[in-house]
Amino acid sequence: MPEGPIRSAEDAAARVRDSRHDFVKVALTDMDGLLRGKFMHRDKFLNAIETGFGFCDVVLGWDINDQLYDNISLTGWHTGFPDAQVRIIPETGRQIPFEDDCWLFLAAFEDKSSQVCPRGVLTKVLERASEMGFETLGGFEFEFFVFEETTETARAKNYQNMTPLAPGNTGYSLLRQTTLSALYTDIFQSLARMQVGLEGIHEEMGPGVIEASIQAADGLAAAEKASLFKTYTKAIVQNRDLLATFMAKWSAKEAGQSGHFHLSLTRDGGTANAFHDPAGEHRISATMRHFIAGQQSLMPELTAIVAPTVNSYRRLVPGLWAPTDATWGIDNRTCAIRVLPGSPKSHRLEYRVPGADANPYLVAAAAIASGLYGVENNLEPTDAVSGNAYALTHPENLALPRNLPDAASRFAGSAAARDWFGDAFVDHFAATRDWEARQLPMEAEISTAELDRYFELI
Repeated sequence: MPEGPIRSAEDAAARVRDSRHDFVKVALTDMDGLLRGKFMHRDKFLNAIETGFGFCDVVLGWDINDQLYDNISLTGWHTGFPDAQVRIIPETGRQIPFEDDCWLFLAAFEDKSSQVCPRGVLTKVLERASEMGFETLGGFEFEFFVFEETTETARAKNYQNMTPLAPGNTGYSLLRQTTLSALYTDIFQSLARMQVGLEGIHEEMGPGVIEASIQAADGLAAAEKASLFKTYTKAIVQNRDLLATFMAKWSAKEAGQSGHFHLSLTRDGGTANAFHDPAGEHRISATMRHFIAGQQSLMPELTAIVAPTVNSYRRLVPGLWAPTDATWGIDNRTCAIRVLPGSPKSHRLEYRVPGADANPYLVAAAAIASGLYGVENNLEPTDAVSGNAYALTHPENLALPRNLPDAASRFAGSAAARDWFGDAFVDHFAATRDWEARQLPMEAEISTAELDRYFELI
Protein backbone atom coordinates (compact mmCIF):
# COMPACT_ATOMS: atom_id res chain seq x y z
CA MET A 1 0.00 0.00 0.00
CA PRO A 2 1.33 3.51 -0.79
CA GLU A 3 2.49 5.53 2.20
CA GLY A 4 2.47 9.23 2.99
CA PRO A 5 -0.28 11.84 2.57
CA ILE A 6 -3.11 11.15 0.15
CA ARG A 7 -2.88 13.35 -2.95
CA SER A 8 -6.07 12.67 -4.91
CA ALA A 9 -9.44 10.93 -5.01
CA GLU A 10 -7.83 8.11 -7.01
CA ASP A 11 -5.15 7.71 -4.35
CA ALA A 12 -7.79 7.67 -1.58
CA ALA A 13 -9.81 5.03 -3.40
CA ALA A 14 -6.73 2.83 -3.88
CA ARG A 15 -5.82 3.02 -0.17
CA VAL A 16 -9.35 2.10 0.88
CA ARG A 17 -9.52 -0.78 -1.60
CA ASP A 18 -6.30 -2.15 -0.12
CA SER A 19 -7.53 -1.76 3.45
CA ARG A 20 -8.40 -4.86 5.48
CA HIS A 21 -11.58 -3.08 6.61
CA ASP A 22 -14.94 -3.13 4.88
CA PHE A 23 -15.81 0.29 6.30
CA VAL A 24 -14.50 3.85 6.43
CA LYS A 25 -15.24 6.71 8.81
CA VAL A 26 -16.37 10.03 7.33
CA ALA A 27 -16.81 13.12 9.52
CA LEU A 28 -17.62 16.82 9.39
CA THR A 29 -17.93 19.53 12.00
CA ASP A 30 -21.12 21.04 13.36
CA MET A 31 -21.63 24.61 14.58
CA ASP A 32 -20.10 23.87 18.01
CA GLY A 33 -17.06 22.13 16.58
CA LEU A 34 -18.18 18.58 17.33
CA LEU A 35 -17.16 16.05 14.72
CA ARG A 36 -20.28 14.31 13.42
CA GLY A 37 -19.84 11.32 11.16
CA LYS A 38 -20.74 7.90 9.83
CA PHE A 39 -19.31 4.46 9.35
CA MET A 40 -19.55 3.99 5.59
CA HIS A 41 -19.21 0.71 3.72
CA ARG A 42 -16.21 0.54 1.44
CA ASP A 43 -18.37 0.30 -1.70
CA LYS A 44 -20.39 3.37 -0.79
CA PHE A 45 -17.22 5.29 0.01
CA LEU A 46 -15.67 4.42 -3.35
CA ASN A 47 -18.71 5.89 -5.04
CA ALA A 48 -18.94 8.90 -2.70
CA ILE A 49 -15.30 9.89 -3.14
CA GLU A 50 -16.18 10.65 -6.76
CA THR A 51 -19.73 11.98 -6.54
CA GLY A 52 -20.27 13.05 -2.93
CA PHE A 53 -23.13 11.83 -0.78
CA GLY A 54 -26.11 13.08 1.20
CA PHE A 55 -25.89 13.94 4.91
CA CYS A 56 -28.95 15.10 6.84
CA ASP A 57 -28.65 18.85 7.25
CA VAL A 58 -29.97 18.62 10.81
CA VAL A 59 -26.35 18.61 12.00
CA LEU A 60 -26.34 22.32 11.11
CA GLY A 61 -29.71 22.79 12.74
CA TRP A 62 -29.29 21.43 16.24
CA ASP A 63 -27.18 22.15 19.28
CA ILE A 64 -24.61 20.19 21.22
CA ASN A 65 -27.40 18.11 22.80
CA ASP A 66 -29.19 17.45 19.50
CA GLN A 67 -31.96 19.91 20.34
CA LEU A 68 -33.37 21.74 17.32
CA TYR A 69 -32.79 25.47 17.02
CA ASP A 70 -36.10 27.34 16.99
CA ASN A 71 -34.84 30.50 15.26
CA ILE A 72 -33.08 29.52 12.02
CA SER A 73 -34.21 29.38 8.40
CA LEU A 74 -31.63 27.04 6.82
CA THR A 75 -33.27 23.86 8.04
CA GLY A 76 -36.00 22.72 10.39
CA TRP A 77 -39.45 21.20 10.42
CA HIS A 78 -40.37 23.76 7.76
CA THR A 79 -37.87 22.24 5.30
CA GLY A 80 -38.35 18.58 6.22
CA PHE A 81 -34.67 18.13 7.14
CA PRO A 82 -33.45 17.07 3.67
CA ASP A 83 -30.09 15.59 2.87
CA ALA A 84 -27.46 18.18 1.99
CA GLN A 85 -24.76 17.36 -0.52
CA VAL A 86 -21.41 16.61 1.11
CA ARG A 87 -17.99 16.37 -0.49
CA ILE A 88 -15.32 14.03 0.87
CA ILE A 89 -11.90 15.69 0.96
CA PRO A 90 -9.36 13.06 -0.16
CA GLU A 91 -6.30 14.86 1.24
CA THR A 92 -7.67 14.60 4.78
CA GLY A 93 -7.50 10.80 4.84
CA ARG A 94 -5.65 9.24 7.77
CA GLN A 95 -5.75 5.97 9.70
CA ILE A 96 -6.83 5.66 13.33
CA PRO A 97 -4.17 3.56 15.09
CA PHE A 98 -6.30 2.55 18.06
CA GLU A 99 -9.13 1.45 15.75
CA ASP A 100 -7.03 -1.11 13.90
CA ASP A 101 -5.95 1.50 11.32
CA CYS A 102 -9.48 2.20 10.12
CA TRP A 103 -9.48 5.03 7.56
CA LEU A 104 -11.00 8.40 8.46
CA PHE A 105 -11.79 11.18 6.00
CA LEU A 106 -13.10 14.68 6.65
CA ALA A 107 -15.89 16.16 4.57
CA ALA A 108 -17.58 19.50 3.94
CA PHE A 109 -21.08 20.63 3.05
CA GLU A 110 -21.69 21.82 -0.50
CA ASP A 111 -24.19 24.17 -2.15
CA LYS A 112 -26.22 26.47 0.13
CA SER A 113 -25.20 24.54 3.26
CA SER A 114 -21.57 25.45 2.56
CA GLN A 115 -22.48 29.04 3.46
CA VAL A 116 -22.86 28.09 7.12
CA CYS A 117 -20.51 25.08 7.24
CA PRO A 118 -17.58 26.04 9.54
CA ARG A 119 -15.06 24.53 7.14
CA GLY A 120 -16.72 26.35 4.26
CA VAL A 121 -16.52 29.67 6.12
CA LEU A 122 -12.79 29.26 6.77
CA THR A 123 -12.25 28.24 3.15
CA LYS A 124 -13.97 31.44 2.02
CA VAL A 125 -11.70 33.55 4.24
CA LEU A 126 -8.57 31.77 2.98
CA GLU A 127 -9.61 32.26 -0.64
CA ARG A 128 -9.92 35.99 -0.01
CA ALA A 129 -6.52 35.98 1.69
CA SER A 130 -5.08 34.32 -1.42
CA GLU A 131 -6.62 37.02 -3.60
CA MET A 132 -4.77 39.55 -1.44
CA GLY A 133 -1.52 37.68 -2.05
CA PHE A 134 -1.26 35.92 1.31
CA GLU A 135 -1.16 32.40 2.66
CA THR A 136 -1.42 31.59 6.37
CA LEU A 137 0.59 29.50 8.79
CA GLY A 138 -1.02 28.67 12.12
CA GLY A 139 -0.99 26.32 15.06
CA PHE A 140 -3.32 25.77 18.00
CA GLU A 141 -2.45 25.03 21.60
CA PHE A 142 -5.00 23.62 24.02
CA GLU A 143 -5.27 23.20 27.77
CA PHE A 144 -7.43 20.40 29.14
CA PHE A 145 -8.11 18.82 32.52
CA VAL A 146 -7.83 15.04 32.97
CA PHE A 147 -9.52 13.10 35.79
CA GLU A 148 -9.42 9.59 37.14
CA GLU A 149 -13.11 9.35 36.37
CA THR A 150 -15.45 8.02 33.72
CA THR A 151 -18.45 9.79 32.23
CA GLU A 152 -20.63 7.74 34.59
CA THR A 153 -18.71 8.47 37.79
CA ALA A 154 -18.38 12.17 36.97
CA ARG A 155 -22.14 12.51 36.47
CA ALA A 156 -22.87 10.47 39.58
CA LYS A 157 -20.74 12.93 41.57
CA ASN A 158 -22.41 15.95 39.90
CA TYR A 159 -18.87 16.84 38.84
CA GLN A 160 -17.90 17.55 42.45
CA ASN A 161 -14.97 16.06 44.37
CA MET A 162 -13.58 14.36 41.28
CA THR A 163 -10.10 12.88 41.41
CA PRO A 164 -7.66 14.74 39.15
CA LEU A 165 -5.05 12.80 37.22
CA ALA A 166 -2.38 14.52 39.33
CA PRO A 167 -2.81 16.52 42.54
CA GLY A 168 -1.81 20.09 43.24
CA ASN A 169 -0.41 22.91 41.14
CA THR A 170 2.61 21.49 39.35
CA GLY A 171 3.04 23.54 36.17
CA TYR A 172 5.89 22.31 33.97
CA SER A 173 6.71 19.58 36.49
CA LEU A 174 9.21 17.08 35.10
CA LEU A 175 8.18 14.66 37.85
CA ARG A 176 4.57 14.69 36.64
CA GLN A 177 5.68 14.34 33.02
CA THR A 178 7.71 11.30 34.03
CA THR A 179 5.03 9.56 36.08
CA LEU A 180 2.49 10.26 33.33
CA SER A 181 4.84 9.39 30.48
CA ALA A 182 2.72 6.43 29.32
CA LEU A 183 -0.28 8.71 28.71
CA TYR A 184 1.86 11.43 27.14
CA THR A 185 3.52 8.91 24.83
CA ASP A 186 0.16 7.44 23.85
CA ILE A 187 -1.18 10.88 22.92
CA PHE A 188 2.02 11.85 21.07
CA GLN A 189 2.34 8.64 19.08
CA SER A 190 -1.32 8.06 18.31
CA LEU A 191 -1.87 11.58 17.04
CA ALA A 192 1.39 11.54 15.06
CA ARG A 193 0.15 8.45 13.24
CA MET A 194 -3.03 10.41 12.49
CA GLN A 195 -0.91 13.23 10.98
CA VAL A 196 -1.64 15.51 13.93
CA GLY A 197 1.90 16.14 15.05
CA LEU A 198 2.50 17.81 18.41
CA GLU A 199 5.32 20.18 19.26
CA GLY A 200 5.07 19.32 22.93
CA ILE A 201 3.00 18.46 26.00
CA HIS A 202 3.51 19.72 29.53
CA GLU A 203 1.80 20.09 32.88
CA GLU A 204 -0.07 23.35 33.27
CA MET A 205 -1.26 25.26 36.35
CA GLY A 206 -3.86 23.25 38.22
CA PRO A 207 -4.42 19.62 39.26
CA GLY A 208 -4.47 17.33 36.25
CA VAL A 209 -4.07 20.09 33.64
CA ILE A 210 -2.18 19.33 30.46
CA GLU A 211 -1.27 21.72 27.66
CA ALA A 212 -0.46 20.51 24.16
CA SER A 213 0.89 22.52 21.21
CA ILE A 214 0.06 21.31 17.70
CA GLN A 215 2.62 21.69 14.93
CA ALA A 216 1.95 24.61 12.59
CA ALA A 217 0.28 24.11 9.23
CA ASP A 218 -1.55 26.17 6.63
CA GLY A 219 -4.82 27.71 7.81
CA LEU A 220 -7.17 24.90 6.77
CA ALA A 221 -4.89 22.08 7.89
CA ALA A 222 -4.28 23.84 11.21
CA ALA A 223 -8.02 23.83 11.93
CA GLU A 224 -8.36 20.20 10.79
CA LYS A 225 -5.58 19.11 13.13
CA ALA A 226 -7.08 21.04 16.05
CA SER A 227 -10.50 19.53 15.50
CA LEU A 228 -9.07 16.02 15.33
CA PHE A 229 -6.85 16.70 18.35
CA LYS A 230 -9.78 17.59 20.59
CA THR A 231 -11.90 14.59 19.58
CA TYR A 232 -9.19 11.98 19.60
CA THR A 233 -7.37 13.17 22.70
CA LYS A 234 -10.66 12.71 24.56
CA ALA A 235 -10.97 9.25 23.00
CA ILE A 236 -7.40 8.26 23.92
CA VAL A 237 -7.98 9.41 27.50
CA GLN A 238 -11.34 7.65 27.80
CA ASN A 239 -9.84 4.44 26.44
CA ARG A 240 -7.62 4.52 29.54
CA ASP A 241 -10.69 4.84 31.82
CA LEU A 242 -9.92 8.51 32.37
CA LEU A 243 -11.92 11.59 31.44
CA ALA A 244 -10.82 14.85 29.79
CA THR A 245 -12.66 18.13 29.47
CA PHE A 246 -12.05 21.11 27.20
CA MET A 247 -14.59 23.36 28.94
CA ALA A 248 -13.42 26.96 29.17
CA LYS A 249 -13.97 26.96 32.93
CA TRP A 250 -15.19 23.81 34.65
CA SER A 251 -14.49 24.97 38.24
CA ALA A 252 -14.49 28.38 39.89
CA LYS A 253 -11.48 27.22 41.95
CA GLU A 254 -9.33 26.24 39.00
CA ALA A 255 -7.82 28.07 36.04
CA GLY A 256 -9.67 28.33 32.75
CA GLN A 257 -8.67 26.43 29.65
CA SER A 258 -7.49 28.21 26.54
CA GLY A 259 -7.39 27.36 22.85
CA HIS A 260 -4.87 29.95 21.65
CA PHE A 261 -4.06 30.31 17.95
CA HIS A 262 -0.52 31.18 16.78
CA LEU A 263 -0.56 32.79 13.35
CA SER A 264 1.53 34.44 10.65
CA LEU A 265 0.87 35.57 7.09
CA THR A 266 3.18 34.31 4.36
CA ARG A 267 3.83 35.10 0.72
CA ASP A 268 5.42 33.36 -2.25
CA GLY A 269 4.13 29.90 -1.47
CA GLY A 270 4.95 30.18 2.22
CA THR A 271 8.62 31.08 1.74
CA ALA A 272 8.37 34.68 3.00
CA ASN A 273 6.93 35.82 6.35
CA ALA A 274 4.80 38.89 5.64
CA PHE A 275 4.86 39.80 9.34
CA HIS A 276 8.65 40.04 9.52
CA ASP A 277 10.66 43.18 8.77
CA PRO A 278 14.25 43.15 10.03
CA ALA A 279 14.28 46.96 9.99
CA GLY A 280 11.01 47.40 11.86
CA GLU A 281 10.64 47.94 15.60
CA HIS A 282 10.51 44.47 17.17
CA ARG A 283 10.87 43.28 13.54
CA ILE A 284 7.16 44.08 12.99
CA SER A 285 6.30 44.82 9.35
CA ALA A 286 3.69 47.33 8.23
CA THR A 287 1.49 44.37 7.21
CA MET A 288 1.70 42.91 10.71
CA ARG A 289 0.94 46.27 12.27
CA HIS A 290 -2.22 46.65 10.17
CA PHE A 291 -3.12 43.02 10.92
CA ILE A 292 -2.89 43.61 14.67
CA ALA A 293 -5.03 46.71 14.30
CA GLY A 294 -7.69 44.78 12.41
CA GLN A 295 -7.83 42.10 15.09
CA GLN A 296 -8.15 44.78 17.75
CA SER A 297 -10.88 46.60 15.86
CA LEU A 298 -13.09 43.56 15.23
CA MET A 299 -12.38 41.47 18.33
CA PRO A 300 -15.40 42.76 20.30
CA GLU A 301 -17.66 42.07 17.29
CA LEU A 302 -16.32 38.54 16.75
CA THR A 303 -16.13 37.40 20.38
CA ALA A 304 -19.17 35.13 19.94
CA ILE A 305 -17.13 32.99 17.52
CA VAL A 306 -14.16 32.49 19.85
CA ALA A 307 -16.20 32.40 23.09
CA PRO A 308 -19.25 30.47 21.86
CA THR A 309 -20.78 29.06 25.05
CA VAL A 310 -22.31 30.46 28.22
CA ASN A 311 -19.39 28.94 30.07
CA SER A 312 -16.81 30.76 27.89
CA TYR A 313 -17.37 34.04 29.72
CA ARG A 314 -16.40 32.61 33.09
CA ARG A 315 -12.85 32.47 31.76
CA LEU A 316 -12.78 36.02 30.33
CA VAL A 317 -12.32 37.83 33.64
CA PRO A 318 -9.37 39.88 34.95
CA GLY A 319 -6.39 38.05 36.38
CA LEU A 320 -7.18 34.57 35.05
CA TRP A 321 -4.70 34.48 32.16
CA ALA A 322 -7.41 35.43 29.66
CA PRO A 323 -7.95 38.83 28.01
CA THR A 324 -10.83 41.18 28.80
CA ASP A 325 -9.95 43.90 26.27
CA ALA A 326 -8.61 43.89 22.71
CA THR A 327 -5.07 44.80 23.74
CA TRP A 328 -1.72 43.83 22.30
CA GLY A 329 1.84 43.66 23.58
CA ILE A 330 5.28 42.24 22.96
CA ASP A 331 5.50 38.77 24.53
CA ASN A 332 2.86 39.88 27.04
CA ARG A 333 0.47 37.19 28.28
CA THR A 334 -1.90 39.69 29.86
CA CYS A 335 -2.92 40.92 26.39
CA ALA A 336 -5.38 39.59 23.84
CA ILE A 337 -2.75 39.65 21.09
CA ARG A 338 0.76 38.57 22.05
CA VAL A 339 3.41 39.43 19.48
CA LEU A 340 6.36 37.05 19.43
CA PRO A 341 9.29 38.69 17.63
CA GLY A 342 11.74 36.27 16.09
CA SER A 343 13.42 35.05 12.97
CA PRO A 344 11.57 35.03 9.64
CA LYS A 345 10.61 31.44 10.44
CA SER A 346 9.24 32.02 13.95
CA HIS A 347 7.98 35.62 13.94
CA ARG A 348 4.21 35.51 14.65
CA LEU A 349 1.36 36.57 16.91
CA GLU A 350 -0.72 34.63 19.39
CA TYR A 351 -4.49 35.21 19.36
CA ARG A 352 -5.35 34.62 23.02
CA VAL A 353 -9.11 35.17 23.34
CA PRO A 354 -10.35 31.69 22.34
CA GLY A 355 -11.05 29.10 24.98
CA ALA A 356 -10.53 25.39 24.52
CA ASP A 357 -14.29 25.14 23.91
CA ALA A 358 -14.29 27.06 20.61
CA ASN A 359 -14.66 25.60 17.11
CA PRO A 360 -11.13 25.64 15.56
CA TYR A 361 -12.39 26.33 12.04
CA LEU A 362 -14.27 29.40 13.22
CA VAL A 363 -11.43 30.58 15.48
CA ALA A 364 -9.07 30.52 12.52
CA ALA A 365 -11.64 32.28 10.33
CA ALA A 366 -12.14 35.05 12.90
CA ALA A 367 -8.43 35.56 13.60
CA ILE A 368 -7.46 35.68 9.92
CA ALA A 369 -10.41 37.70 8.62
CA SER A 370 -10.16 40.38 11.30
CA GLY A 371 -6.44 40.80 10.71
CA LEU A 372 -6.86 41.04 6.95
CA TYR A 373 -9.62 43.58 7.51
CA GLY A 374 -6.93 45.76 9.09
CA VAL A 375 -4.57 45.17 6.18
CA GLU A 376 -7.26 46.08 3.64
CA ASN A 377 -8.07 49.30 5.48
CA ASN A 378 -4.52 50.26 6.56
CA LEU A 379 -5.59 50.42 10.21
CA GLU A 380 -3.13 51.35 12.93
CA PRO A 381 -3.08 49.64 16.32
CA THR A 382 -3.06 51.28 19.73
CA ASP A 383 0.22 51.55 21.58
CA ALA A 384 1.54 48.21 22.75
CA VAL A 385 0.77 47.44 26.40
CA SER A 386 3.77 47.28 28.67
CA GLY A 387 3.21 45.54 31.99
CA ASN A 388 -0.08 44.26 33.40
CA ALA A 389 -2.92 44.95 30.95
CA TYR A 390 -5.50 44.15 33.66
CA ALA A 391 -4.25 47.06 35.76
CA LEU A 392 -4.64 49.64 32.98
CA THR A 393 -7.63 51.52 31.61
CA HIS A 394 -8.27 50.89 27.93
CA PRO A 395 -10.50 52.62 25.35
CA GLU A 396 -14.12 51.62 25.77
CA ASN A 397 -14.35 50.33 22.19
CA LEU A 398 -11.73 47.66 23.01
CA ALA A 399 -13.77 46.06 25.82
CA LEU A 400 -14.90 42.52 25.02
CA PRO A 401 -18.49 41.40 25.64
CA ARG A 402 -19.05 40.00 29.11
CA ASN A 403 -21.72 37.45 28.21
CA LEU A 404 -23.00 35.39 25.29
CA PRO A 405 -26.21 37.35 24.55
CA ASP A 406 -24.23 40.58 24.18
CA ALA A 407 -21.61 38.86 22.04
CA ALA A 408 -24.26 37.30 19.76
CA SER A 409 -25.98 40.66 19.31
CA ARG A 410 -22.72 42.41 18.40
CA PHE A 411 -21.85 39.65 15.94
CA ALA A 412 -25.26 39.90 14.26
CA GLY A 413 -24.73 43.65 13.82
CA SER A 414 -21.19 43.46 12.48
CA ALA A 415 -20.90 44.80 8.92
CA ALA A 416 -17.34 43.47 8.69
CA ALA A 417 -18.46 39.96 9.70
CA ARG A 418 -21.12 40.06 6.98
CA ASP A 419 -18.55 41.18 4.44
CA TRP A 420 -16.05 38.45 5.31
CA PHE A 421 -18.31 35.53 6.27
CA GLY A 422 -21.53 36.29 4.40
CA ASP A 423 -25.02 37.17 5.59
CA ALA A 424 -26.13 33.53 5.67
CA PHE A 425 -23.45 32.52 8.14
CA VAL A 426 -23.76 35.61 10.34
CA ASP A 427 -27.53 35.25 10.62
CA HIS A 428 -27.30 31.51 11.26
CA PHE A 429 -24.46 31.57 13.78
CA ALA A 430 -25.85 34.55 15.69
CA ALA A 431 -29.17 32.70 15.96
CA THR A 432 -27.42 29.57 17.28
CA ARG A 433 -25.67 31.62 19.96
CA ASP A 434 -28.96 33.28 20.91
CA TRP A 435 -30.40 29.77 21.30
CA GLU A 436 -27.38 28.64 23.32
CA ALA A 437 -27.75 31.57 25.71
CA ARG A 438 -31.44 30.78 26.24
CA GLN A 439 -30.74 27.15 27.09
CA LEU A 440 -28.45 27.97 29.97
CA PRO A 441 -28.74 31.45 31.48
CA MET A 442 -25.59 32.53 33.29
CA GLU A 443 -25.80 31.85 37.00
CA ALA A 444 -23.54 33.10 39.77
CA GLU A 445 -21.95 29.66 40.15
CA ILE A 446 -21.16 26.95 37.62
CA SER A 447 -24.23 24.73 37.78
CA THR A 448 -24.62 20.98 37.31
CA ALA A 449 -26.69 21.75 34.20
CA GLU A 450 -23.76 23.72 32.76
CA LEU A 451 -21.37 20.86 33.46
CA ASP A 452 -23.80 18.29 32.07
CA ARG A 453 -24.01 20.29 28.85
CA TYR A 454 -20.35 20.99 28.19
CA PHE A 455 -18.04 18.84 30.31
CA GLU A 456 -17.53 15.84 28.03
CA LEU A 457 -18.64 16.90 24.55
CA ILE A 458 -17.43 20.44 23.93
